[in-house]
Amino acid sequence: MQVSSSPASPPSANTTRRLILASGSAYRKELLQRLRLPFEVMSPDIDETSLPNETPVATALRLAQAKAQKIADQTSPALVIGSDQVATLDDHQIGKPGNHANALAQLQMMRGRSVVFHTALCLIDTHLTSTKPLQIENIQTIVTFRDLPDAELDAYLKIEQPYDCAGSAKNEGLGIALIASIEGTDPTALTGLPLIALTTMLRHCGVSFFKRD
Repeated sequence: MQVSSSPASPPSANTTRRLILASGSAYRKELLQRLRLPFEVMSPDIDETSLPNETPVATALRLAQAKAQKIADQTSPALVIGSDQVATLDDHQIGKPGNHANALAQLQMMRGRSVVFHTALCLIDTHLTSTKPLQIENIQTIVTFRDLPDAELDAYLKIEQPYDCAGSAKNEGLGIALIASIEGTDPTALTGLPLIALTTMLRHCGVSFFKRD
């Protein structure tokens, strides 16, 4: 398990609750820093393989909870955040490509079509033992890709190399040029950590965002 701490946060953030991001994702860490809350990062070691006959939504929710629970079981009282994302085309899961050839095949398959991204979020409050210690939600985002030729797709991949991203495109980077439209309720969900849903969950746990201690 890898452990790291975020950079120092401004004093305007609430600092009374220990906050842990159960993830090894640099993208999720960067997003959480936007809330200006001090937090720690602990990377859970879990099997992220989907189960037989498991729906994409069920996979995302199960893994988000498993990540949060793995860290919650190993720490002292804290608010633990877990998140997982599953991309689907025609209800078939699209995983992380891992290499250039797989990424190109993904983009070729998705061009001119709409892909559904399920981003599951789980927050566990280990201070509580019986009164709703767990909050969990799935946020759906529909991304329609442009119908671009192979040469453009190949050139994009060589520039940004998004081989660790399901769907083979970084929407927060140059990958936005591959996208025709995005439909969803939370613009940060597509990058991997839905901050609108997260701030709602944190408020339910008594976290303040604009008060000084």
